[in-house]
Amino acid sequence: MIRLLVVDDEPLVRSGLRAILDGEPGLEVVGEAGDGAEVPALAARLRPDVVLMDVRMPGIDGIQATRLLLEGSRPVPSDGAPARPKVLVLTTFGSDDYVFAALRSGASGFLLKRSRPEEIIQAVRTVASGDSVVFPEAVRQLTVPGHDQTAAKLLATLSAREQDVLAELAAGRNNAEIASALYLSPETVKSHVASLLAKLQVRDRTQAVIMAYETGFIKPGTRRSGS
Repeated sequence: MIRLLVVDDEPLVRSGLRAILDGEPGLEVVGEAGDGAEVPALAARLRPDVVLMDVRMPGIDGIQATRLLLEGSRPVPSDGAPARPKVLVLTTFGSDDYVFAALRSGASGFLLKRSRPEEIIQAVRTVASGDSVVFPEAVRQLTVPGHDQTAAKLLATLSAREQDVLAELAAGRNNAEIASALYLSPETVKSHVASLLAKLQVRDRTQAVIMAYETGFIKPGTRRSGS
């Protein structure tokens, strides 16, 4: 069962998401919040696997709430519940600077509020499984390539195959899609992803994609060979 916490300052949005998610097998909305300030305490008590976080809220917004939720370390509970939930940001506009700031703060991806119910359900499952939900075009629009020499050196440590996998991640593909594109097994892709995350010293694949765009490692229109 994937446990969900829905955070949005609009009661109608919260009730709509609950209706969509609670009716789906394997998903359970365990709580709601109307302000980012409520999130850390609720998450500690309810232990959700995924937090659907509105990015624009009065008081503490989704960016600050994501940072508060994910910063620091929490011991893994003895019952196996996650130490930190995944954060899926809810937004009205994909090209929103708030979204990018939330991704930089640790969110695993973002979802447009106008998404169809099946897209919302799939996004929740994707994030819960450890994949990210990132729209490549939006990330390209929001990132500004710089000259971070430390990041560039870390990227240079990737093997050719890890570079291929990173390029596929930047294109918004999940493990199964990457496996098909590169003619690899899903287990091998998972191993490559874990290796490149460790080499880049980032917490998840969303952070790796951001690093790839910000350093200019991945450029708009560029596609690496899968050979």
